[in-house]
Amino acid sequence: MLQGNTMKARTLMSVTLNFLALFFAVTAFITTYWCVGTQRVPKPKCSKLRTHQCIDYGVNETDPNKVVYSWETGDDRFLFRQFHTGIWFSCEENIHDESERCRSFIDLAPASEKGMLWLSVVSEMLYIFLLMVGFGLMCVELVHSSNVIDGLKLNAFAAVFTVLSGLLGMVAHVMYTQVFQVTVSHGPPDWRPYNWDYGWSFCLAWASFTCCMGASVTTLNSYTKTVIEFRHKRKTFEQTFRGENTREAYGYFRDHSLHSISETVNVYSNQSLKSGRRTPIPADSLDLTDFAASLGEDQC
Repeated sequence: MLQGNTMKARTLMSVTLNFLALFFAVTAFITTYWCVGTQRVPKPKCSKLRTHQCIDYGVNETDPNKVVYSWETGDDRFLFRQFHTGIWFSCEENIHDESERCRSFIDLAPASEKGMLWLSVVSEMLYIFLLMVGFGLMCVELVHSSNVIDGLKLNAFAAVFTVLSGLLGMVAHVMYTQVFQVTVSHGPPDWRPYNWDYGWSFCLAWASFTCCMGASVTTLNSYTKTVIEFRHKRKTFEQTFRGENTREAYGYFRDHSLHSISETVNVYSNQSLKSGRRTPIPADSLDLTDFAASLGEDQC
């Protein structure tokens, strides 16, 4: 009973970790906060609608044709806008209003990195698919936990799918990181970040990988421990059964041999009584060696 509760607790832990890995992976895949930062863009010209965060060139009131130039230099001439990028899209603030402008990150990536980016996308999709398969197998194992053999088979398949999904997820995350770093250096000039860092979607992606590995280790540990326990119990049962059979066989042949000897002695005694004389049995006529040998043959 205690062993069954332990196995069920391990299965529940594996299902929970797998569900968290699947939830984090899907959330990271559809969001655009893998990398966040700022972009440096020139300040727009001031107008009646925009009076701040702009460059006021101004016009001389006495002579409208004379332009008064701004003395802003360095970073004062630029505006720093926030941006965030995911696998599919990259979005940045619109400097003219409060909205955002989003562009396809696949189009922003250099031509030399598009193949690796698509490979990363496919790996992410396979990662999520294998996580779903592993989660389904673990749920089936949890529901049909009465049959131990079927449960072990489901446990083994779930462990294999979970390990494979974790490896694919790790490869996908690493490839996307490499593509983004190359895009930062060789991407379009109007998109290149001034500074950047990894966002919460990227953290969720690696948290998903961690939960996936935890689920696979827990599942493999449960499978291995169950198999070892079964082998140990089988070996103990075989040794016990073999010992009981040996004792029963020894007792049977011992009783059978003694019964045969007693019958022989009784027959010899009856023959002596019928002849009317008591014939002593010489000591040298009783060959104890032959008797022991015959007893041993009967026992074997």
